[in-house]
Amino acid sequence: MHAQITGWGKYLPERVLTNKDLEKTVDTSDEWIETRTGIRERRIIADDEAASTMAVAAGRRALEVAGLSPQQLDMVIVATSSPDRIMPATAALVQNELGAEGAAAFDVNAACSGFIYALIIAYQFIAAGACENILVVASEAVSRSIDWEDRSTCVLFGDGAGAVVVQANGNATDMLSFVMGNDGSGADLLYIHHPCGLPTNTHNDKRYYMVMDGKNVFRFGVAALADVSRQVIDAAGLNISDIDLFIPHQANNRITQAAMKALGISSEKVFVNLDRYGNTSAASPAIALCEAVEQSRLKQGDMVVLVAFGAGLSWAATVLRWQPDAYS
Repeated sequence: MHAQITGWGKYLPERVLTNKDLEKTVDTSDEWIETRTGIRERRIIADDEAASTMAVAAGRRALEVAGLSPQQLDMVIVATSSPDRIMPATAALVQNELGAEGAAAFDVNAACSGFIYALIIAYQFIAAGACENILVVASEAVSRSIDWEDRSTCVLFGDGAGAVVVQANGNATDMLSFVMGNDGSGADLLYIHHPCGLPTNTHNDKRYYMVMDGKNVFRFGVAALADVSRQVIDAAGLNISDIDLFIPHQANNRITQAAMKALGISSEKVFVNLDRYGNTSAASPAIALCEAVEQSRLKQGDMVVLVAFGAGLSWAATVLRWQPDAYS
């Protein structure tokens, strides 16, 4: 059985935190942040929101685009590294709120690579004939795990969610290839000791905050984006010149530029929304995919590469032939 994306949706919190705002609370400047990262602002989740509520909002929009009711879903997969709770899975909360009665529901945590991991998993369930309709959501409340006194992390991250509906299709498939992997020897380069996601009384316990070795994560990110893009394009039997649009994980503009330069890809073929949202972890490529469609950067028949890297150290990529109108 073939599969393809038929619906998409995103959700961004209303609160905007600018670089100018951060100048007031940490030793940094608007110029320093934008020059070093490409970020100008990011969205911050409200006190009454969580990864689950953002996932529900994005999921509903994706279902509307697909013309699918929640009751028709066989499975809900949520990619997140900032779950509401350790158990049950955030996907269980999303499934219940949507009204997807009886659908299987589970989370995927591959950090910033999570959405692509979850998307690949969804395609495999459909290819095996086990499911027909799957909602894949990436939702991150990253700001809840940020030490707002740590300049190396607090300027980088934001919150948000993106979702797609993947449906069985007997005529064609839009996932032409995928690559995924992990190097656990780098697990201590980017981590959070303790769980979080909802407001928690940590008494300023820094064990709840993200820790990152920025220099080594930067080096890994550049190599991963370039190497994994080459691998997934080769696996699809294509050349780099055949790709119409690259949607990389929105981590740092310098990482993206260095990786695309290594691949010989012009900036016109790269989708970037990092300047407005910062790094939204697993939600990053999902939100970018939705916006690429909304802005007509991605059209029927286009070849698109989604590629990401993250804590783990994880990586994942896929080549899609964008053809939602081919569903029948």
